[in-house]
Amino acid sequence: MKNKILLTFLLMASMLQAQEQKQTYSFSLQQAIDHALQNNYSAINANRDIDAAKQKKWETTAAGLPQISGSASYLNNFDFTLQGISGNAFNPSADPNTISLVAFGTKQSMTSSLTLSQLIFDGSYIVALQASKTYLKYYENAKQKTNVDIKEMVINAYGNVLLAEESIAILEKNKATLSKTLSDTQETYKNGLIEEENVEQLQITLASIESNLNNTKRLLDVANKMLKFTLGIDVSSELTLTDKLDNLTVSNLDMALGQNGFEVTNNISYQMASNFQDQKSLELKLQRSKALPTLAAAVNLGYNSFANDFSFADSKQKWNKFSNLGVSLSVPIFSSFGRSAKTQQAKIAFEQAKTQLTQTEQQLKLQYEKAKSEYEFSIEEYATSKSNLNLAERIEKKQQIKFTEGLSSSFDFSEAQRQLYTAQQNYLQSMVNIINKKAALEKITNKN
Repeated sequence: MKNKILLTFLLMASMLQAQEQKQTYSFSLQQAIDHALQNNYSAINANRDIDAAKQKKWETTAAGLPQISGSASYLNNFDFTLQGISGNAFNPSADPNTISLVAFGTKQSMTSSLTLSQLIFDGSYIVALQASKTYLKYYENAKQKTNVDIKEMVINAYGNVLLAEESIAILEKNKATLSKTLSDTQETYKNGLIEEENVEQLQITLASIESNLNNTKRLLDVANKMLKFTLGIDVSSELTLTDKLDNLTVSNLDMALGQNGFEVTNNISYQMASNFQDQKSLELKLQRSKALPTLAAAVNLGYNSFANDFSFADSKQKWNKFSNLGVSLSVPIFSSFGRSAKTQQAKIAFEQAKTQLTQTEQQLKLQYEKAKSEYEFSIEEYATSKSNLNLAERIEKKQQIKFTEGLSSSFDFSEAQRQLYTAQQNYLQSMVNIINKKAALEKITNKN
């Protein structure tokens, strides 16, 4: 019994500790964007890509700088390699047909050396230095594109959460109002003043609202987790949104947006396509540089020593110094047109990149016009849905009065209710559309 009590106490303590450790967050939309740009999983790895590209750039640079290497070798001849020589090589009076076997060397030897090498000229190295800068620029652009994509994702996810919250609030209000109307109608039916069909029609409508309410609550949970994932926080953490949907909608109403035209070179996708073209240009330059000679030099400095016993650690052991300087020149002469074929391939790839850049430019201009049109339409749609909501509320109110007084059928009243519910959802969606469409337009124009 005591063990059970202790186990229960420990379990409760661990649950309380887990609850205390659960992190809580409270973000406005801008705060959410700022947090995601630092903590989103893709943003973190994009920063690492830049760090890796910087290291790659230095690796390329270091290839043309002085290189120093050291070596040490030890040789123990258990059995000498014998060399055959003519019998009279050392004694002219000996039989010339006799073969004598001679062993050269010592039982043990040791050599140590240092080598300093320096690349003097290599056309490929010069191009590689230029390519390393382009390589780094590519990942910097990729990071910027990741930031732009994350910003849009956060805005969309933030808006979806607000939409679900507002939808739940409206559905709960509609449910409370309809439940009261249904209760009053049931009492009237019990008194025999109306037909049962009126009650059944309201029950159908109420069941539909309850179903939508339950579904929207599930959608809110999913939307919350999606936003947390986009922000780079644990999906089990507590998150509170401080901005309201109507306030965000008003702050995103900007008819002047897009009136200054579209500068395609500011778009990050265009910049990445331009970067790709530069890469292909350098690849072409690299293939051409392979027809140039390569010049390098190396200086060697070392010592060797020989002994029949291992006495290399002895202070009296003699060490022999050696040094040399070497210069190498490699000149490509003829490759059976292999280099020419590679150069032509690189040239074709460069021309393809130029065409892709033009294609990207035209696509972005079309996307800008489409995004601009959709944003302007979202503003018009917002004004229309707001007006329609006011009308639907007035119509539903009139039909409710008529239905209560027996001047209208349950079908007319239910139709007015459905029209109101649709207008409510259209109005909420129109507010989210303004936020999302503006984000899409700013993404095209690269406007922060």
